[in-house]
Amino acid sequence: MERKPIIDRIEHEVQALQGDATKDVSYSSERTFASEAEAQVAFRLAVSKLLNVNGWSGLSSLTADFQLYDTNGQPKPNGHPQVGDYIRVALPGPMPENWVHVRDFSSTENRVEFTVNPSHDPHESTGQIEHFFHKEAQSTFRVELTGKTITASEIGRQEGINNQQPEAGNRAAINTVIAETGWLFYQKFQWKQLTDYLVGL
Repeated sequence: MERKPIIDRIEHEVQALQGDATKDVSYSSERTFASEAEAQVAFRLAVSKLLNVNGWSGLSSLTADFQLYDTNGQPKPNGHPQVGDYIRVALPGPMPENWVHVRDFSSTENRVEFTVNPSHDPHESTGQIEHFFHKEAQSTFRVELTGKTITASEIGRQEGINNQQPEAGNRAAINTVIAETGWLFYQKFQWKQLTDYLVGL
């Protein structure tokens, strides 16, 4: 009875290694307060943290560094992410830089979120996707308030390895290694650290 699901899982992992399959993965943290008034104060603080992308750096010595850039590729040391901006993601260790592009931003009374896609380096004209996931992948970073509870989430969709030409350029091999070895184990740690930070755990 267990054999077919195991075989299906192995086949999916092989397809993922070849860049032919995608994964949807989400991480979240939540915190409940004694009153709605306290939760609203905490929600405003969580939103401030969410929008201060540069402040995501340094959560620990093992987490990535993030730097926000505007639509022209100029650093935004104090700005909030807007559609068209770029974010440089530097994983710890001797890894190549990874870039994402802000494609959507949404803000309501009880929810703030933005979505990014893997991108080229805005300082280069090659068009090569400088990320270990392909350009169709997306990550949504969200903070929301429900009653006395705030929730922070990283929602990954269509995560597939960027190892196909011409988008991968000279990064095909290293992208496969990062996505299927380092990132496989590191992803949960990175995003759980971030979502815990956003809700104040």
